[in-house]
Amino acid sequence: MVIQKEKKSCGQVVEEWKEFVWNPRTHQFMGRTGTSWAFILLFYLVFYGFLTAMFTLTMWVMLQTVSDHTPKYQDRLATPGLMIRPKTENLDVIVNVSDTESWDQHVQKLNKFLEPYNDSIQAQKNDVCRPGRYYEQPDNGVLNYPKRACQFNRTQLGDCSGIGDPTHYGYSTGQPCVFIKMNRVINFYAGANQSMNVTCVGKRPRHYRDKGRDEDAENLGNFVMFPANGNIDLMYFPYYGKRFHVNYTQPLVAVKFLNVTPNVEVNVECRINAANIATDDERDKFAGRVAFKLRINKT
Repeated sequence: MVIQKEKKSCGQVVEEWKEFVWNPRTHQFMGRTGTSWAFILLFYLVFYGFLTAMFTLTMWVMLQTVSDHTPKYQDRLATPGLMIRPKTENLDVIVNVSDTESWDQHVQKLNKFLEPYNDSIQAQKNDVCRPGRYYEQPDNGVLNYPKRACQFNRTQLGDCSGIGDPTHYGYSTGQPCVFIKMNRVINFYAGANQSMNVTCVGKRPRHYRDKGRDEDAENLGNFVMFPANGNIDLMYFPYYGKRFHVNYTQPLVAVKFLNVTPNVEVNVECRINAANIATDDERDKFAGRVAFKLRINKT
């Protein structure tokens, strides 16, 4: 025989909820006495307080092993890469001589990029250093901060300095300047105390290269480099980090392409020739080198 459960009225349900929230007979709030609630709150206060203290202690111990100025691990930056300016998507430098808008964006980027290299700014912030030797600034037990940097004046870039240049870095005449810079690696002595320079060639990627002649080498034509021969002096190394080397401006090499075959895409590869920088790693195309495409359109 099935016994039907008596349905409670709405008023009875409300009364039961009121009694659950606060029972005046047993002085229980939501089924627990004040003492019970106090023990539960005390437990969680101690528990989470312990977790917070342990986390804080762990972070403090870890921070004692980390320098504010130098990354602890730099194993992924053993070999500095090269990069170009103007920086473009896919590293394609395309210039349409008759279309000002096609190259004006490059000019604006270069103006902004080269501003810190102005001679007046360099003279104000950086030192005149002795060429041919590293500019070392050891701490000797006392924090030597900030480190001084050597001057790299914009005028060293010659025809690519953009100073009083009506050709706008050569982009308006189809003889563009492309700037090569080496990525910064902290405490890296580039060149291993020997001279180094940047060289550029027209070079088609291996998987596109014909068995015969390399057309890119012919289409690239002649070019000049600033400073002469693409030299990078030792005095700009080592680099001590962004916080130490506040006013550091890395050395540049400007390449002015004089007679690139027009209306043809040319593959260019520039690399740094230094005793301690490997440039033959096929797995990393930016290790000590950079490849980009150059196209000069003329009607």
